[in-house]
Amino acid sequence: MRILILGAGPAGLTVAERLRELEPVHDDNFDITMISAEPYPPYSPPAMADHFLTGEKARLFWKGEDACDRLRVHYRSGLTATALQPDRRSVTFDDQSSETYDRLVIATGSQPWAPLPGHDLEGIYNFKSLSAAERLVERVELGQVTSAIVVGAGFIGVEVALLLNELGLNVMVIEQHTVMPKMLDEETAEIVRRTLVARGIEVRLHTTALSFSDLEDRAIGVVLDSGDILKASVYIAATGIKPNVAFLEDSGLELGWGVPVDATLQTNLPNVWAAGDVAETADRVTGDRYVHAIWPNAVAQGKLVAERILGYDVQYPGAEIMNSLKHLGLPLIAAGAVNGDRELRASHHGALRKIVLDRDRVVGFRLAGDLRAAGVYRSLMLRKVDVSRFGDELLDPAFGVNRLVA
Repeated sequence: MRILILGAGPAGLTVAERLRELEPVHDDNFDITMISAEPYPPYSPPAMADHFLTGEKARLFWKGEDACDRLRVHYRSGLTATALQPDRRSVTFDDQSSETYDRLVIATGSQPWAPLPGHDLEGIYNFKSLSAAERLVERVELGQVTSAIVVGAGFIGVEVALLLNELGLNVMVIEQHTVMPKMLDEETAEIVRRTLVARGIEVRLHTTALSFSDLEDRAIGVVLDSGDILKASVYIAATGIKPNVAFLEDSGLELGWGVPVDATLQTNLPNVWAAGDVAETADRVTGDRYVHAIWPNAVAQGKLVAERILGYDVQYPGAEIMNSLKHLGLPLIAAGAVNGDRELRASHHGALRKIVLDRDRVVGFRLAGDLRAAGVYRSLMLRKVDVSRFGDELLDPAFGVNRLVA
């Protein structure tokens, strides 16, 4: 059986790994080919910051630089898919080569989405790929860069700002809303903003960047809605991400923002699955369907796709949203929905604890400064437990599993 995996991120690599784990059970001979747009072995994007700060490779290449050799995967790097022909069971690439398949896994991930005019000018960077990040960090290490403006204060924007700050740059972040608006309520976002400022990062909120522009002195500036033009050595466009699906147009594959899949992660085409940052799945808590671009979801989806390819009767329970900022210097976890029909809140000694409820079920929580009970809240949220009997007791950091069965 020929299995073609498009993408070498956590979803794609997990598919290959799980197939090899199950291979002895099925006594099958899988021919696995994996395609990557980048010239590196499969790596972990969340580990890039540690890699650049410490030089550590173990976490960056999370399954080892020899992962594809060990998994007996034919690895083709530096290639981008340009077309899918499902009637031929074939995918064409930008070097005019093609690969056929019996089973296809689309795990092409996402790319920076920077709808600002001028985003392709020299000096505008993103941090979505190791290739792009290395180009920027190399300039920093050569002393060619002293300041940076990060456009966008979402999760990626804040992570990049923290990294560049630790590398010694003067950093400004521009955001048209609050800090991490999709993850944090305004109160928690303000705590993060103050923490960034204390680190020496300038944060300008409620400010809209209109474009990047060439200036007369061959420099580049970012034009704001106020008419101001800000200048720095480099700029990072962190205004969002977009699934890599352009090559799937006109293929007959149903497309939305990403690739819609069912509870088995299969697309509308036979023998074609999608996983990771490209897959539109249901939220495990709310049921809402969208792309959940988070590492643990990609790994779980990759494992399930491999099992479905082998005929296992398993279904995806839905994606969950949970994030933390490792380099912030403030313990922080944000999980689930930002809004519900009511909220429980407690603040003590600089720590903030907020639990979002909807119809007496936990649908989200935000913890800053004290992460105790995070695992309990997550369990309550995923199990959709009626918590009405606990009241404000839920806000006790010592609230534990034993209380649930009392």
